[in-house]
Amino acid sequence: MKVLFWVLVAMGLQIPPASATDMLHIDLVPDATNPRSAQMGDNLIFHTQIRNDGAAAAEGLIVWISLIRIDQGAEQPVDLEDWSAQKAVTAASLAPGQSLSTDWPMRLIQAGSYRVLVSATSRNGAGLVASPFADFTVRQKPVVESNRVLPIAIGLPLLIAGGMIWQRRVN
Repeated sequence: MKVLFWVLVAMGLQIPPASATDMLHIDLVPDATNPRSAQMGDNLIFHTQIRNDGAAAAEGLIVWISLIRIDQGAEQPVDLEDWSAQKAVTAASLAPGQSLSTDWPMRLIQAGSYRVLVSATSRNGAGLVASPFADFTVRQKPVVESNRVLPIAIGLPLLIAGGMIWQRRVN
């Protein structure tokens, strides 16, 4: 690697200094209390720690969470507004060696397989930094199907009322 550096220097090429986002590091960890087998209506929490490992401050830091559905044939980004998730966190500056911790609560509203990640950039950064993925699956919440319950809910009282009327006519 050193040889390549000196070859580039000898050729007169300049290597740009690392930007503030090049030195950011994001850890993403699901909360220990998250349900092992999540279903619709459950709440999950993800924790992040954004750390500046560089020599320069990251100015105008913006951090956001993204959710992606990864079911085969239904791959797409998810609108977090429906999932009651916090969308972004900002910080005026993140000094070298400093960390920013954030919790990302999320209410599960649709069954499927998902991938969550957290991204960051800064005003003085040259790019985007992303966390590792955290995958999870949401099970369908058991619900009562009206086409099974409605006939019984209406039919049983009608049957009882009909029996009572028939018994009064017989007596």
